Amino acid sequence: MAFSIPQNIDLTTNKLSTVFNNTAASYKFYWFISILQLFAGRNTHKIPIKDVLIRMICNAWYPINYYKLNFGYSDKLNENIALIQKVLNIPIDVSLNDLFLLLQNSKNPLVNKLIIHFEQLVPYRFLSPWIKGSKKEVIKQSQVYNDNCLYSLNKDDDNCIEINPDWSDYLFKNSKILLDFSYWNLLQYLQVRNPNVPNIGNKLIKPIARGNLNNQKSFWNLVLNEIGTIKCIYTGKSLQVGNFDIEHFIPWSFVSHDQLWNLIPADSSVNSSKSNKLPPLEKYFDSFVDTQYEAINIVFNKKPEIRLLEDYLILGSSIKDVIQKPYSDFKKKYYNILSPLVQIASNSGFEFWNS
Repeated sequence: MAFSIPQNIDLTTNKLSTVFNNTAASYKFYWFISILQLFAGRNTHKIPIKDVLIRMICNAWYPINYYKLNFGYSDKLNENIALIQKVLNIPIDVSLNDLFLLLQNSKNPLVNKLIIHFEQLVPYRFLSPWIKGSKKEVIKQSQVYNDNCLYSLNKDDDNCIEINPDWSDYLFKNSKILLDFSYWNLLQYLQVRNPNVPNIGNKLIKPIARGNLNNQKSFWNLVLNEIGTIKCIYTGKSLQVGNFDIEHFIPWSFVSHDQLWNLIPADSSVNSSKSNKLPPLEKYFDSFVDTQYEAINIVFNKKPEIRLLEDYLILGSSIKDVIQKPYSDFKKKYYNILSPLVQIASNSGFEFWNS
């Protein structure tokens, strides 16, 4: 399946359609995404190259620092962003606007070197469908918009790219489609390099807001109404109706969903300390599965019509099938789901929680 962009007989849109062919790193995706974002917010065709490079880092910040996606052996975005984050001690959940301003105003010579590193090739190689040759030749030919290329490179005066005026209306009118085109190709690139990581499509950008967990909390309140208390699997404290937080056993930043099979009621102190760290299964798996098994049985017997029970279909073909299994089979099935996820997350760089 291919993602098509709108064609225009007056423009070389057939060339633009091929810009992501044979990509060995993520730079071109983020370069074009950043150009589209910056061009949409300016009243000029000129965009400083450094602003595009900073925007590239901002756009890749969450996939790398928060979701810990693998960008590939030859891709330096991962390494450079990790160094920038360490040198400037930037929180991984920084807003993208704050990050952009912080990097734009940074006087740190190492940080600026790490940003400018991406200027070496990507502005020139992105134009390869239109212009072939050395950097010098690409600069020269771009300045006369050879083959009606997307932008020119103005290296002598202000180190900018200048969007070809012929492309201006097309970029504005089709910005959303072109962004989708870029992200779709980026998704294909990252899926190859993260074959076992779930929900990569939800990890390309920072979520505007996480969904609330009110329905999931009601599920566990129903359980507590029946049995009175549940022991927090992490602290051992007794939890009562309304007096608990919902905690993602495997971090949300890895699974990127709020399904009940990965949620557990916990003492309010746990969420902040555990954060996006992994639970050591040898310490918490047994009590986690015991609590889940009891909850599923209670809710199914009390209110079998509750749709949230469908979250547990990962464990069997039907909820009745899930609860009728011997506990040993239920436990084994759960372990076979959780253990590989924890291992993959650990391999991706997620740390284990030391409670």
